[in-house]
Amino acid sequence: MPAILFNQTPASQPPPLSVYAHIPWCVRKCPYCDFNSHAQREEIPEARYLDALTRDLELALPEVWGREVSSIFIGGGTPSLFTPAGIDRLLTTLRTLLRVSPLAEITLEANPGTFEAARFRGYRDAGVNRLSLGIQSFNPQHLKALGRIHDEREARAAAEAAIGLFDAVNLDLMYALPGQNLEQARADLETALALEPAHLSAYHLTLEPNTPFAAQPPALPDDDLSADMQIQAEDLLGAAGYEHYETSAFARPGSRCRHNLNYWTFGDYLGLGAGAHGKLTFHDRIERQSRLKHPKAYMDAVLAMPPTHIAETRKLDRGDRVFEFMMNALRLNEGFDPRLFEARSGLSIAAAEAGLAEAERRGLLVRDLHNARPSATGRRFLNELLQVFL
Repeated sequence: MPAILFNQTPASQPPPLSVYAHIPWCVRKCPYCDFNSHAQREEIPEARYLDALTRDLELALPEVWGREVSSIFIGGGTPSLFTPAGIDRLLTTLRTLLRVSPLAEITLEANPGTFEAARFRGYRDAGVNRLSLGIQSFNPQHLKALGRIHDEREARAAAEAAIGLFDAVNLDLMYALPGQNLEQARADLETALALEPAHLSAYHLTLEPNTPFAAQPPALPDDDLSADMQIQAEDLLGAAGYEHYETSAFARPGSRCRHNLNYWTFGDYLGLGAGAHGKLTFHDRIERQSRLKHPKAYMDAVLAMPPTHIAETRKLDRGDRVFEFMMNALRLNEGFDPRLFEARSGLSIAAAEAGLAEAERRGLLVRDLHNARPSATGRRFLNELLQVFL
């Protein structure tokens, strides 16, 4: 059998570039959350953190010089704790130092518990054109169980205001919540649909390691009920005209999240801020990089001379590229074209053949010459599908 030849480097043309900026503070840490977020115990050092983000970007410029930025995502934590003036300063800095596309999608995550109409208008005026609201539920019982700081009235008010101000709004919902039944999960979906957002995310609550919920698990719906909730969401949102294009994402036609699509198609992104991760393609390698997690340690390190804010830089080997591409692309219900795998990973599709064949044999994957996509079973058991490529 002839030897299989692999490309030694990524493709000559780098993939699209996005920017992720992390704002790590929140009012209170939710018991299910494993993100790098820190409860606000004193006044947030907004100006100093923005100084740190600016310096972080300046130091990273040689790695992305001349490349156009197609999307910006400001996540957290709770970025809506920052003032509109602070968000304006951040976006002005990004536009000044980078080639940000005039048509770039610019998303800000917001918590209904920090909602003020004037604040939302300020974010819009600063250049935010997409707001993502962490609703999670409209049910007071479930909001309390999740440790959220907002109530159902604030959730509705924030969603209505956001949809009135922004062309694109995403509402985050969760299901399989403590004590939740099928009818309650449906009520959350129907309330969200009545608001007519452009985009909805429906996430299954999972017990993440090193969280209060993992230490003291609440009573959750069993696997069968959780599966019924997932099917109900797919059916209800599909009937309402939303495309189910990714495991947890539903969009009206033309309203898919471009920033997340760049992740899922193994695009590049520059991560700025405490705990931020990034992935960049160079002519001879693909690298992942992460920043220090604790806000004070990050600020001190990036503003020091010399700066020491990078926690880790790791070059992706062939196995990493195969697994990470599949981990992202197989979240998309439409799957991927093998040519995209080759363009983004710098490898021949033959590098993934063993995993693709095994997934197909087990009924988790469907493919032809031009496409590989998760089967209905593969979508239901996505973790099992992805483990094939480990």
